[in-house]
Amino acid sequence: MLSVPASRPNAYTGSPIDRAGTRRDDADWIAQAIADPETLFAPVWRSRSLMKGVEDGHPEAVLLTGGAAEAVRMAGGPWAFLGIWEQRPVFAVDCSAAEDPLPLLPEGMGDFTDLRQVAGLLPPGEASVLAHARGLMHWRTRHRFCGVCGHECAPRSAGNAMQCTNCGAQHFPRTDPAVIMLVVRNGRCLLGHSHRFPNVAMYSTLAGFVEPGESLEEAVRREVMEEASIAVGDVLYHSSQPWPFPASIMLGFHAEGLSDEIRIDPEELKDARWFTREQLRDPAAHGFSLPRVDSIARRLIEDWLEQDA
Repeated sequence: MLSVPASRPNAYTGSPIDRAGTRRDDADWIAQAIADPETLFAPVWRSRSLMKGVEDGHPEAVLLTGGAAEAVRMAGGPWAFLGIWEQRPVFAVDCSAAEDPLPLLPEGMGDFTDLRQVAGLLPPGEASVLAHARGLMHWRTRHRFCGVCGHECAPRSAGNAMQCTNCGAQHFPRTDPAVIMLVVRNGRCLLGHSHRFPNVAMYSTLAGFVEPGESLEEAVRREVMEEASIAVGDVLYHSSQPWPFPASIMLGFHAEGLSDEIRIDPEELKDARWFTREQLRDPAAHGFSLPRVDSIARRLIEDWLEQDA
C-alpha cells in the first residue's frame, strides 16, 4: 500500500474559531464587538505572536482584552475580524509600527515569539488561531495598494478584503497552493537537502508551488522530475496544512516512484537520496536529521514509517 490516511491532525489545523463570515459586513455588530471589553485580540508584531511560558517549554497564546487590547490598537496598525471563539469575538491586530510593543502592555504578558518555534507545544487550537492572525496581518500590511491601478486601498469586510479607492477593484487574501510529497519506491523514500535549509544536516520531502492550469497530481510529477529526475506514477492525497509563513497551503501526498537514478537540479537542491525505514528511524546514527515536528513533511515521513510498524 503506497499511502495511509493522516494519523493525526497537522499543526495549525483544527481551529476552534467559527469564522462567522456573515458578520464581516455588519458594521454595527463589528463596532460593538471592538468596543466590548470581553472581546479577544491576537496581536502580531513583525510576524511574531504574543505568548507566555516559552522559556519554560510550555507556551500559551496570549489574547488581549480591555485596556491592554486598546493600547495595542492605538499603535495604529491594521486589524481584522477572525471569528467567534466560545461566544467571544476574536480580532487580529498588527502592532508592528511600535518599536517595542511590550511597554504598551501590563507586566507579565509574555513576549513576541516566532510561531514556528513552538507550534508543536501549544495547546490544541491555539497554534491555528495565531497562524490565522499572522497570515491575515501579513496580507494586510503588504497589500495597501491596488494591483490594477496602483492607488491606495481601503479595508472592507472587517479587514478580510481590500477595495481600491480609485477603480473600485476588490482584493482578497491570497493563499498559494504548494504540493509536498513523499516519493516511495521499493521500501525506500526520496528526501532532498535544499540550499535554503538552515539546518545543514536536514533532509526533507520535495515540494513546490502549483503552476497555473496545473492539477495537483501534475504538479507533484513535474516538481519531482524537475528537482530529482525521478518519474512518478500514482499520486495519493494524504492531508493538508496551512502554512502562513507567509501565505501558503501545503497539500501533502504520497507518490509512487517509477525510476531509481537521481539527477538533482543544482539550483533547487544540494543533494537528494533514497532512505530506508531503518535509516529514518535513527537519523542521527546515519548523519542526517528530519524536518521539524510541526511540519507536514515530518507527518508524511512518520505515517509512512508507521505503515510498516
